[in-house]
Amino acid sequence: MTQAAYLPGAAYDEMFADGGEVREHYAHLHTRMSRLSTEELGGRQQTQERSFLLQGITFTVYGADSATERIIPTDLFPRILPAQEWARIEAGLTQRLRALNMFLADIYGEQKILMDGIVPRELVLSAPSYRREMQHLFVPHKAYANVCGSDLIRGQDGQFAVLEDNLRVPSGVSYMLANRDAAKRTFPGAYRAAGVRPVERYPDLLLSTLKSMAADWRSNPQVVVLTPGVYNSAYYEHAYLARLMGVPLVEGRDLVVHDNTVYMRTTTGLRRIDVIYRRVDDDFIDPLTFRRDSALGVAGLFNAYRAGSVVICNAPGTGVADDKAVYAYVPDIIRYYLGEDAILPNIETFLCREPAQLSHVLENLDKLVVKAVGASGGYGMLIGPHASAKERAEFAEAIKADPENYIAQPTIQLSTAPCLVDGRIEPRHVDLRPFILSGEKIVVTPGALTRVALRRGSLVVNSSQGGGSKDTWVLADDASGSVQP
Repeated sequence: MTQAAYLPGAAYDEMFADGGEVREHYAHLHTRMSRLSTEELGGRQQTQERSFLLQGITFTVYGADSATERIIPTDLFPRILPAQEWARIEAGLTQRLRALNMFLADIYGEQKILMDGIVPRELVLSAPSYRREMQHLFVPHKAYANVCGSDLIRGQDGQFAVLEDNLRVPSGVSYMLANRDAAKRTFPGAYRAAGVRPVERYPDLLLSTLKSMAADWRSNPQVVVLTPGVYNSAYYEHAYLARLMGVPLVEGRDLVVHDNTVYMRTTTGLRRIDVIYRRVDDDFIDPLTFRRDSALGVAGLFNAYRAGSVVICNAPGTGVADDKAVYAYVPDIIRYYLGEDAILPNIETFLCREPAQLSHVLENLDKLVVKAVGASGGYGMLIGPHASAKERAEFAEAIKADPENYIAQPTIQLSTAPCLVDGRIEPRHVDLRPFILSGEKIVVTPGALTRVALRRGSLVVNSSQGGGSKDTWVLADDASGSVQP
């Protein structure tokens, strides 16, 4: 495990500093990695994959030619973040979610930020994820986004920035927990020596957050997890979280609404439900209010929500705050509501809806990453430097046909971390998805899902696009060293 064998590129490397020395907070892990043979590493990787298979830790790739149900590729080596660096991330994410919740409360209330021209009115009110049905509707603690998974990237300067926010039905936390369990078995000595903060309390924190949303009128609220069913790509996570929280996992057909009150069908009769942690998109939660052809939701659910007899987490309509065009205004949103500069900056973003910025994007497609504002999972995206001339030309026509549907950003060299690939330890690009809970208070889980672009040179980390994941160790203190330049 030497720099000569590892060969970091131009991007910031999580383990090695520019001079080739190992960063202090990686010292214990680097020592352990250096002592393991190729055969030992391969054996541990196989054991880990077998464990994931037996536990059913899978995801679904829609439209794939081969079998759609797959084990999420998971790398042996954890990513390590020192306490000082995590403290800044934690403060920045807390600030960001507080401001976004205030933004949601405002646009579904008095709309002061729109009247003051901080965010364009037409941008918000015409967004596909804006729900007029939420106007002037009471949300406990004004916590619209109860579970948030913001994606962070580290640039070549070593600083973290927010790539996007995920406020609708963010997924991935089960992989964070599964990766931690696997890493503790793979590197037990290094784990104990490093002083890693635990993430195992996440299910308890999530349950506490959900219950706090109804605690004002129900002393012990009944929580359920609403899933679209076994064919959903994240069904494993839905079942996993429901089991760890000790609450029922239900589908729409398991619930019924009587007199604006939601009940769950059980073998002993109907049981009242107070909080629904829904993993179903807005469009499908209630066929009487949203899509009439939905078979996934519950007829009358939104009327019960409007009446205040049940809480839906995350609240319908939160997606407008993670729209990729609204993202460009988040620093202004933070400044407007909190009177503070953003602790974690945004990536420079060009809005194709603006004629001058559209011209710039079309002239520089070979240098930019272009995204559809409502897409996710790595779909609807063009990475200009890696695309062919034909692909860029086709995407340019799509942008011209519907410029309001696209934004563009500079191509960022994501930081790299060591990964075991085909028996060799090689650098691969990574991002970071921490999970933030918001109810009576805001809590940032002291860990995250590190997503990995396993294909050499790729910057796409989504599992649906060939990416994988690894554990993230947040150190409890800086005894093992602070971040080196």
